[in-house]
Amino acid sequence: MTERTALLRCLVIGDIIGKPGRLAVVGHLAEMRAELDLDLVIANGENLAAGAGLTPSLAEELFANGVDVITSGNHIWDKREIYDYLDSGRPVLRPLNYPDDAPGRGWLLHTLPDGDRVAVVNVMGRVFMNQLDSPFAAMDSLLDEAAEPLPALRIVDFHCEITSEKNAMGWYLDGRVTAVVGTHTHVPTADARLLPKGTAYISDIGMTGPRDSVIGFSLETVLPRFLTHLPTRFAVADGPVSFNGVLIEAERGSGRATSITQLQRLIEV
Repeated sequence: MTERTALLRCLVIGDIIGKPGRLAVVGHLAEMRAELDLDLVIANGENLAAGAGLTPSLAEELFANGVDVITSGNHIWDKREIYDYLDSGRPVLRPLNYPDDAPGRGWLLHTLPDGDRVAVVNVMGRVFMNQLDSPFAAMDSLLDEAAEPLPALRIVDFHCEITSEKNAMGWYLDGRVTAVVGTHTHVPTADARLLPKGTAYISDIGMTGPRDSVIGFSLETVLPRFLTHLPTRFAVADGPVSFNGVLIEAERGSGRATSITQLQRLIEV
């Protein structure tokens, strides 16, 4: 095996927002897979359905256009039709630390074309979010108590509100997983780095959604809430899409990350 093929190349796409984000991914991901020589593409899809939730048809459209695994977060429950789909075996995850009797699963094994396997995990923070079981304990249980050891390659989407909780998870899992990448806040952070024991980390990948917006939603529907404190119905904005992702390279044998690079592109849709 050459040095080049000994590395996994994985793209993780930040929260895809509504139709504009979906069109950007569907229209450009195949080209990106070839350009970046990707082995695996993971995308957070909890905001695909008009900005809140996911439907089976939208998930299948992503799979048909180059996404391998879809992660999510607190908005995964916003569309009732996704519940049965989560139990269908398709590669869509809900956070690991939801109760066991919630639909779906919080992690899966993805098999690459050459037979190598990657564990993809979705877990959610608790500060300013749903009061779920501890994400730290949930990760301990998965990593230390699984019936069979997980493969060395382990990618974690930590869907979380505050950077301190994300920082803590990155350090807690350093050397135990390949990458901890943050989602949920829709704003990319500038702290992509390799932690000392070989885990790639970023606090938030950022969104794949309309650039001229408030975290993907139109100014006309968001600003009144700040100005009047009255409830408004948010609508996904229009215009060019800010495509945000991170490209992670990792040693296939050890699972140790060797690089993490932010990918930020402006896409007309």
